[in-house]
Amino acid sequence: MNSFKKFLYILFVLDLTLAITGYFILSFTDQSIHYNDLLILLIVFSVIAFTTVFLFLKGQTKETKTQTFFTLVAISLKFLLDLILVLIWFAIAKKSLITSVIIFFVLYLSLTLTSVFFILKELKKKFL
Repeated sequence: MNSFKKFLYILFVLDLTLAITGYFILSFTDQSIHYNDLLILLIVFSVIAFTTVFLFLKGQTKETKTQTFFTLVAISLKFLLDLILVLIWFAIAKKSLITSVIIFFVLYLSLTLTSVFFILKELKKKFL
């Protein structure tokens, strides 16, 4: 699980960087979005990325036939959880201001790319 600790470290540093950057950007601009919205999205996206990588790495310890299944389940679950978050954030919570949409997609892209690049890097290490 050395790679899992490495991912947790990367995720922590990225979350901290995004939280500090978001705080400074929101405090120095006159936007109608609150810092709490940024933190809520950051925590939810981090939990989704954590769950995805955890399932993926759990599958890598299984036999060869089930590794592909775990990889597909992890990626599919990430996609499904992201769709549910989009539904809750934009339709139910009514966070449809342009700044809210931009923050949502910046966080989505940064944390999704981090988890996908980590998974791809782990798959490259795997001897097929």
